[in-house]
Amino acid sequence: MNPVARRATLAVAVVLSVSTLFAQKTIDLDAATIADVNAAYAKGTLTSERLTQLFLSRIDAYDRRGPMLRAVITVNPKALETARAMDAERKTKGPRSPLHGIPIVLKDNIDTADLPTTGGSVMLEGSIPPDDAFVVKKLREAGAVIVAKVNLSEFASGAAHSSLGGQILNPHDLTRSPAGSSGGTGASIAAAFAMAGLGTDTGGSVRGPSTANGIAGLKTTMGLVSRDGVIPLALSFDTVGPMARSVYDVAAMLSVIAGVDPADAATKAGQGRSVADYTQSLKTDALKGARIGMARDFLGQDGDVDWIMEASLEAMRKQGATIVDVRLPKWLIDAKGEYYNAIRYPEFVVQIADYLKTLGPTYPKTITELIDRARQVNAPSPTGGSPNPVRWSLMVREAASGTLNDYQYTSVRDHGLPLVRAVLEGILKASNIDAIAYPTASRRPQRNDAPAEPPGGASTSGSNLANLSGFPEMIVPAGFSTEDLPIGISFLGPAFSEPRLLAIGYAFEQATKARRLPVHTPLRAGESIAVP
Repeated sequence: MNPVARRATLAVAVVLSVSTLFAQKTIDLDAATIADVNAAYAKGTLTSERLTQLFLSRIDAYDRRGPMLRAVITVNPKALETARAMDAERKTKGPRSPLHGIPIVLKDNIDTADLPTTGGSVMLEGSIPPDDAFVVKKLREAGAVIVAKVNLSEFASGAAHSSLGGQILNPHDLTRSPAGSSGGTGASIAAAFAMAGLGTDTGGSVRGPSTANGIAGLKTTMGLVSRDGVIPLALSFDTVGPMARSVYDVAAMLSVIAGVDPADAATKAGQGRSVADYTQSLKTDALKGARIGMARDFLGQDGDVDWIMEASLEAMRKQGATIVDVRLPKWLIDAKGEYYNAIRYPEFVVQIADYLKTLGPTYPKTITELIDRARQVNAPSPTGGSPNPVRWSLMVREAASGTLNDYQYTSVRDHGLPLVRAVLEGILKASNIDAIAYPTASRRPQRNDAPAEPPGGASTSGSNLANLSGFPEMIVPAGFSTEDLPIGISFLGPAFSEPRLLAIGYAFEQATKARRLPVHTPLRAGESIAVP
């Protein structure tokens, strides 16, 4: 080849190389979805090991140091080993599922046979359950990588504080609450410690932390997802739900964890009602022709929240939705907290004892023994534990709440809860609406030192309607307050309407794009992924 031809060939090669370089785009770590990660895995520009290491490094930088969020209780020492195994398996056999090699976190009331499950309590410190929870088995079978077990309100009730993990901080504002009880999952996902995570919701515990931390979340229909292997708070209300920075990732997680479990009788109601792939429901134009009912009963408490809600309604109108106002009966708003507590308190006493019986002989076996053990914890421990008088005082009230045979319990169980379901179904049908919308929290995130909300939720909050009815509720970031605090919007629908709620949430998310990485956990050098 003559010199001129060689130079021409070299020039073409350089151009092609530069073109390829510029064609390869990058996405910030916090903005990447599970679909983006899978595309990068397939292209070979990312491995599960590298992605897992990125998240572990962020946990080290922001949870253990820096702002010290205290969102994590236990880092999985085998996370990188699992990620490497998933990478090797991908090369030889291909991916098991869309969650193959995807790093996730689990609320520390969900059993893991290889990591402690403590409920955030010093009384269960170091407790290794006999086996994985059903949802954990499904996640492992799908190839997910468990990065950490995360902090929570102790025994999934009360403020975002536990005697074992301490006070969880909101990465958007360290003086504000990340909400409970899944506060560790909410803060972890917002701060990009993993791609997604699981929380549990008994009275708003997925939804509160989702809105307070500015992420997406789903309170699932009772019976869609198993609770076997989850420390119970009240099985009449307990649900497990996915939380993530994007609605797509919520749908991807739900696709794996939904399904019938013989060990959880409630899932019989979900027989034939789950969907193999919830991501197929996601359409950017899903709001076109939708009818959304706005429950204005939960406005009027915070001007910033009200403004964001009105802006959200206008955004939905622009996407082709029809907005109609709906009103809940006053008696329901006034009574729902009492209904909730009448079920929640006495069930915890019985059901926590059933769970404790599965643990080793050194752990308490009844609520009375939990209280007795708590009274011996009067100072911080070297391992980071500390007294939690607010939650422990609530245990005393729970212990005195009566039995499951008392009329206060049976009347609400047999008559009150069906009445709530009938009213909500009636509103949805009479107004011909796809979902009821309202602010997930009627006020912006409160300060960490603010008095706790009354048990069961204030009458001015809609948070426990989904629990009383067993209905699903989708939470999506909607905007920010004057102080740059996240505000979320909820979409409540009838039983097993998750595909429709996810579609509505996705269309709203894509139209508004209100999520932001928290200011206290910024991206660091190299925290992006190359995608095709």
